[in-house]
Amino acid sequence: MTATRSEYCVIACAEAWRDAGEVLASPMGLIPSVGARLARLTFSPDLLLTDGEALLVRPDGTPEGWLPYRQHLALVTGGRRHVMMGASQIDRYGNQNISCIGDWARPRRQLLGVRGAPVNTLNNPTSYWVPRHSRRVFVEKVDMVCGVGYDHAAGARFHRIPRIVSDLGVFDFDTPDRSMRLASLHPGVTVEQVREATGFALAVPDEVPYTREPTADEMELIREVLDPADTRAREVGA
Repeated sequence: MTATRSEYCVIACAEAWRDAGEVLASPMGLIPSVGARLARLTFSPDLLLTDGEALLVRPDGTPEGWLPYRQHLALVTGGRRHVMMGASQIDRYGNQNISCIGDWARPRRQLLGVRGAPVNTLNNPTSYWVPRHSRRVFVEKVDMVCGVGYDHAAGARFHRIPRIVSDLGVFDFDTPDRSMRLASLHPGVTVEQVREATGFALAVPDEVPYTREPTADEMELIREVLDPADTRAREVGA
């Protein structure tokens, strides 16, 4: 079976929680949600999943525990959650914006607002999912810092941005100055395409690997168990 672009994105998101142990996964978006559930069913069996309200759930959505709000906050502020958020803008150091486009005092467009992004990024690992990689999202400097990047996180004990997954590839900050690096390309994507779609100079290794292929078992889980309606394809268009 040949994997689709959306399935490579699922795998790339799932890898964010590889061997995570008993931490709370908080995926935001369809493909990260499928990825978290896939991780739980395969290489991260101790991963905790939530319905987003008050329950811990199994990958099929049935309850397996209770997660009151106080305990949820304890996991967040103690570094025992790994959230995968979206980003309206993200820059070379991982600063994320979901609040507004343009000057904060007179924005051209109002977005979600800061929400929980500062607490997320300062207190527990935070990755990002971007379904449409473009210069409008990957910008030189965000219009407003909501999620905190490496250049603003001095002294933050639990701050860590493990990865950014887009429809073109996977990115990390494994560079001397903690700026964004191209970690892998999804098959069919070139380095030139990524550079063209990024609004800043991206660190690119001499050899860029491809995002790993799903195994046959993972492919079956994605297609037959986790997302049989193929709703994942609508999120990236492939």
